[in-house]
Amino acid sequence: DLKCEQAFELSDASAERSAAGCTIKLNKEPVIEYLQSNVVMLKWMISEGYGDPRTLERRIARMEDWLANPHLMEADNNAEYAEIIEINMDEIKEPILALPNDPDASALLSEVAGDKIDEVFIGSCMTNIGHFRAAGKLLADKKSATLPTRLWVSPPTKMDAAQLSEEGYYSTFGTAGARMEMPGCSLCMGNQARVEPGCTVVSTSTRNFPNRLGQGSNVYLASAELAAIASIEGKLPTVDEYMKYMSTVDATAGDTYRYLNFDELPEFVEASDKVEISDEMREAAKKLKF
Repeated sequence: DLKCEQAFELSDASAERSAAGCTIKLNKEPVIEYLQSNVVMLKWMISEGYGDPRTLERRIARMEDWLANPHLMEADNNAEYAEIIEINMDEIKEPILALPNDPDASALLSEVAGDKIDEVFIGSCMTNIGHFRAAGKLLADKKSATLPTRLWVSPPTKMDAAQLSEEGYYSTFGTAGARMEMPGCSLCMGNQARVEPGCTVVSTSTRNFPNRLGQGSNVYLASAELAAIASIEGKLPTVDEYMKYMSTVDATAGDTYRYLNFDELPEFVEASDKVEISDEMREAAKKLKF
């Protein structure tokens, strides 16, 4: 029942934690939802002059061909595996963080609560628009006028940034004193902006290898929600403090964790309706194997 965005987050994280590969079995419905959204988004990109329109047209044609006859790869019923590890998610009662400075080393929040935090980064491809709404709601409810930490915010795409701005979250981040970075990789890239040398950071990025975010920095990897709370507290919160903060987010989870479905946004739908895929590109798409 996972959405494509959730599956991407899991598979993306697995690669950074020494997995040789990751495959997640999804139902057809979330894949159909995701591709329908992307067809509209790619047509909008053509209308806005992004990239090579012929390449985008071929991608759209292939997606539409699949949507006309959706089918997914599945493991054979008699497939054999080297090992089967079952994890009961109901047994996880608190957040788990990756410890400085190794994405393979982890700890429960209760084991590291109280550690002082100097800077916080919310961004990278590990985040989606719902994470920024959650962070914004937490920051909007903070009691102090200023944050005790330096907060960096960088939505993964320009479309996320535009929607967050329209919904008023950029104003919330600005009021909180966050440093708004250009949408994209930002601190996660390791060769753009940098945190202060020797500081302790909570980051939502994919990696926390030594010196990547800053010289001599100690970097915890955590969820956007926990990162936002750490930015407000200036430390890693206790489990009780975390749960108290999250009660605010949980109360509006349906609104908070809406994904950016472009086929539901009038501006994108209107632009996409004006884009026609040429017969030449449809034929070219058919010659490409899935």
